Amino acid sequence: MKRMLTLLVVMMFFITAGLHAQTMVIHANQGYINEVIMQDTLSNGAPAHQVYQLVTLDTTYKFTGPITIKGDVTIEGVVDPNTGRPPCIQPAVLQDGSIPSTLFTISGANANVTLKNLYLLAKATNNTANGGGIAVQVSADKVRLTVDNCVFDNWQTFAIGYNGQWDSFFIMNSTFRNLVHPNQWYIGEVIRNEWPGEAYTDSLVMIGNNMVAINGYAACPVTKFYTKYFQFDGNKVLYTFKNPFFIFNMTEGEINDNIFYGNYAGGVDQTENPWWDNLWYPDSSYGIIALQPLSDDNKEMFSPSDTSKAESMRTIAVKNNTYFWPQELVDFWTAWNDTSSNRIFIPHWMNDRTEAMFSDKTKYPNLVAENNVNADPGFMTEMDKDILHGTTGNDIGLLAYFKEIRTGKAETDIWGYGITQVGANADWTPTWPLPESAYITALEESVGKTVPTEFTLGEVYPNPFNPSAHVEYTLNKAGRTSLKVYNILGQHVMTLVDNVFQTANTYRVSFNMSRFTSGTYFLVLEQDGHRLVRKMLLLK
Repeated sequence: MKRMLTLLVVMMFFITAGLHAQTMVIHANQGYINEVIMQDTLSNGAPAHQVYQLVTLDTTYKFTGPITIKGDVTIEGVVDPNTGRPPCIQPAVLQDGSIPSTLFTISGANANVTLKNLYLLAKATNNTANGGGIAVQVSADKVRLTVDNCVFDNWQTFAIGYNGQWDSFFIMNSTFRNLVHPNQWYIGEVIRNEWPGEAYTDSLVMIGNNMVAINGYAACPVTKFYTKYFQFDGNKVLYTFKNPFFIFNMTEGEINDNIFYGNYAGGVDQTENPWWDNLWYPDSSYGIIALQPLSDDNKEMFSPSDTSKAESMRTIAVKNNTYFWPQELVDFWTAWNDTSSNRIFIPHWMNDRTEAMFSDKTKYPNLVAENNVNADPGFMTEMDKDILHGTTGNDIGLLAYFKEIRTGKAETDIWGYGITQVGANADWTPTWPLPESAYITALEESVGKTVPTEFTLGEVYPNPFNPSAHVEYTLNKAGRTSLKVYNILGQHVMTLVDNVFQTANTYRVSFNMSRFTSGTYFLVLEQDGHRLVRKMLLLK
């Protein structure tokens, strides 16, 4: 027994030492972060470490060029335990006065990349931004990108852009703010399958994110091509100029428990109708939720054995969403249409075509829309004023920006909320907490959620998986809750929720099993003597 204990101690030492060796701690004073990470590579170009940990909070990290990622990497910040402030990365000004445009470039096929606890700021040290700025560019096939608790601030093109085939994205608990281009209103987007949108997407999962003042799309897998799975749950989308989604050919997924406030504020004018916003199927109305019948190519991809069954196989839930447009914005639309020849189509919750699809239970038996309500939160007056009318400088407000766009005069002005202004001090850091955080918290408290009536553990998705997946579970009462992973021998190998007191609600957990071997595992949910099990398969 004593020999066995000694052996276990030795084994644990080597395991711990190995894990420690995989982590590189980076301080801001070590140099430009892109150079530090890019110099830490193996002969084949892969990163020498699997985890890069950013720990500096009293100044920002700077970059002069992209951080190119070719393998499995986690880049994570260590947040302030009292305030939650994450480390910030921002561009440096180059010698020729230009500003680097892209922070991360993921160019390795099958790479599993995680970004966690980071503040990614597009504004450089001289308080200007690159109009073509993209925080994360995914240019390889079958990449799995996980983004957790990050802030994307002022990226004028995309926060995340991709053009690889069958990429997957899991974006959680993050904030996307002031993604506004001065004169291109179809960019300034959270995530975009880039023009011409000819990449197939595996999964796009967005849970618990906040989006404040964005020009373009909150989620744009551009389902001109096929997307296997789309999930948009528990997000708050406060003001967009264009439609928040581009998901016409969505076949399987859900849009549940979200708040949409002031979305599609730019409407659709005469030059845009019936162009991009209603791809393939010109319509007389435009909506936040807009679907279309599948194209022939997507029918073939979705149901290759029998394309005639493709529409009936689509499984889409749109439930428990709250949406609202402030009266001042509605009045502005009305006045504009009364006086301007360039009239706009005013947006609705669902456009006419989509409503007809959800109503046709013969052709679309698995399209379900329930409990989506138009409700005023009742406390957004101050945020409305700043966003609609602007504050200082070239922040002219959404209404004036609308007029510039719709009259062809937009050049350098922007709109947004609490727009970050970079200071000249060497120890400058962005405002924290974020200016909108009080409104976000109030929205969470004001929009009540229905208490679940059942104790359930959902399906693991994807399944099989490699190496990341997510699962949803519901608790119909409060209590100590655990969610653990066991191997086929019944041995406990991983804890996801460790005896935490949780209230009755729906919860979603993402997990990564990259350090485990392929095989069958069991996910076990337990609360107060109740137990549910899901089987899952890790395939590497």
